[in-house]
Amino acid sequence: MIKAIAIDDEPLALQVIQVYCDSLSNISLEKTFSDLNKAKTFLNKFPVDVIFLDIEMPNKSGIDFYKSLNIDVKVIFTTAYEKYAIEGFNVDAIDYLLKPISFERFKKAVLRVQNFKAITVDNFDANTHLSIRANYKLNRIPIDLIIYVEAMNDYVKIYIDGERAIVARATMKNILQELPCLKFIRIHKSFIVSINYIKNISAIDVVIADRSLPIGNSYKKDLDQLFP
Repeated sequence: MIKAIAIDDEPLALQVIQVYCDSLSNISLEKTFSDLNKAKTFLNKFPVDVIFLDIEMPNKSGIDFYKSLNIDVKVIFTTAYEKYAIEGFNVDAIDYLLKPISFERFKKAVLRVQNFKAITVDNFDANTHLSIRANYKLNRIPIDLIIYVEAMNDYVKIYIDGERAIVARATMKNILQELPCLKFIRIHKSFIVSINYIKNISAIDVVIADRSLPIGNSYKKDLDQLFP
């Protein structure tokens, strides 16, 4: 079950989200807010999976509010203006809903949250396997067999030693959080690689599994620290 809250300064907008959530069996709208400070207090005490967040709020934008949070929670922005779309996705928003929001479009956004929640690591083998839902099933991938991960828009492609690659809906940020930091490193906005499979490193690329992957400028420092 997805736990959610909604934040909007328009009561009607909150009512619409409440009705939509009540119509779905996989999401529970825990509370609604028109005040950002009250919402933040609630979030610090009661974790949720996702926030439905209006962008144009009094005194502070929804985007700035989301950036200020020190908790791990996903966001779906809701707004009447398309101009905020790029900025919204720059903070890893799961989705961006334009008002008036149709029920079908709302369901798709909730499904995206559900897909993100499918990325889990079981407690009993958190150091050995990555569990991720793809191809209508839960795949448990041995971490030591993951060669590298490639970003593909809203999906990632996980390359596995001796097996077919797996394509799943996820973000690179989410995947990186689930992989042990001592075994994997991000070398580019589109690539996370296993340190054990690296064959060669140059100033511009990393050779891994007979493929040359580019090094992004913002990731060179991390590589230099790992391989001085």
